[in-house]
Amino acid sequence: MSAAAVREFEAEARRRLEPAHYDYFAGGAADELTARANEAAWDRVTAPAAVRGAPATGLLGAGPVLIAPTAFHRLAHPEGERATARAAEAAGTIMIVSMAATVAVGEIAAAAPGATLWFQLYVQPDLAFTRTVVRRAEAAGCRALVVTVDSPALGRHDRDARHGFRDLPAGLRCENLRDGDRVRPIAMWPELSWRHLAALRGMTSLPIVLKGVTHPADARLAVEHGAAAVIVSNHGGRQLDTVPPTARLLPGVVAAVGGAVPVLVDGGLRSADQVRAALALGAAAVGVGRPVLWGLAAAGEAGVLRVLDLLRPGCQEAVTACWAS
Repeated sequence: MSAAAVREFEAEARRRLEPAHYDYFAGGAADELTARANEAAWDRVTAPAAVRGAPATGLLGAGPVLIAPTAFHRLAHPEGERATARAAEAAGTIMIVSMAATVAVGEIAAAAPGATLWFQLYVQPDLAFTRTVVRRAEAAGCRALVVTVDSPALGRHDRDARHGFRDLPAGLRCENLRDGDRVRPIAMWPELSWRHLAALRGMTSLPIVLKGVTHPADARLAVEHGAAAVIVSNHGGRQLDTVPPTARLLPGVVAAVGGAVPVLVDGGLRSADQVRAALALGAAAVGVGRPVLWGLAAAGEAGVLRVLDLLRPGCQEAVTACWAS
């Protein structure tokens, strides 16, 4: 399927969403160079027809298209992350729950008891609170922690500034960040290091996946420090602008890891052909973020499931609207 099929969902989502909320999801950091380059780079990939990515076994145990962590699903649909998780369950794939979800991870798990959930974690300077969040993910049955390592600071978002969009609407909160009677902000800090990952290893027996690996040397270090998998990601261009597109970064990381652990990739994938190309370049699976939000905004759970179907290599289903006019 071509990227045009996913673009239909984006167009419908844009029609339905508040302009500030659409721009929050669609926008990138600063001049949005990386956000645009991610998509354009996959259009230029020419890969052999044979798929050589690692088979979906072991840690993955799912199809080649995973749901990448994205914040604030209830901005897109009242059911929010509950609907997304039900679609993941129906598709037989993994949902990586964002630390900034608008539904608590335990409630997401309860809404889709058969879904495979991983939990995206920003290690916080307050390691005691980090431990609290990890315990919530464990209690919800999450099967891995996905530690974001590419966000030393919050990106400058000009679209949000133009709309004056600085906080969630009344009634919506980052539910995984509740601490007693308050909700903490997510701390992004440049001091995150390998010693903090060692501390995290001491908190949990869950597999730790590192998200935001962009350099072969860091990929090798990740393996040495016990990462169960790495995700080649530049955060969809949302935090650091001018980072190279992930289609260009993937082959170097795959070569550096040498098959020791699965390598996943996200950022700008918009068609089944592009997913197939990523697998041919050595990815074990891909993550998709914005397209899932477009499907959610357009048609809730059914929209997410249709988007996942469209992105799955080999799916030849005809594109028909699944939203009400």
